[in-house]
Amino acid sequence: MDLVEEAREHVEELFPWDVDELIRQDNGALILDIREECEFFAYHIEHTMLVPRGILETACEEEYEDSVPELIDARDREIVVICRSGNRSLLAAQTMQIMGYNNVKSMKTGLRGWNDYELPLKNAMQEIVDPDVVDEMLNAGFCSQLMHPDRRTILS
Repeated sequence: MDLVEEAREHVEELFPWDVDELIRQDNGALILDIREECEFFAYHIEHTMLVPRGILETACEEEYEDSVPELIDARDREIVVICRSGNRSLLAAQTMQIMGYNNVKSMKTGLRGWNDYELPLKNAMQEIVDPDVVDEMLNAGFCSQLMHPDRRTILS
């Protein structure tokens, strides 16, 4: 948490309602979701780009096979990094600043706050997910249950 607090000193944070307004303005901002694929496919903000935190640095550079051209070309574009609670996104935004991104921010409270504000989230089928269902997944450690072999009850 010390690293998160240090990042907070260097990274601007936007609240979910600010990010919603930014999306509605359609000014070309890139909304970057850095959660894991299992989290993203269960629920995400429409029109966001998924680049899991584990490959972020290689996605930002041309010489790697994980490179994402749209992200590489976005060094001067407004970028809002999002995650589940707002901690991973702070660290990722700080890393991106170090890598030369000039206008990168983090969404404070993450998708927890987005869902609490009852803004729409969609699943992999592009269907709106009920906020109560998202809340259950947020509180149950949904993705960790999918990854841990002793906790596969969600899949059955």
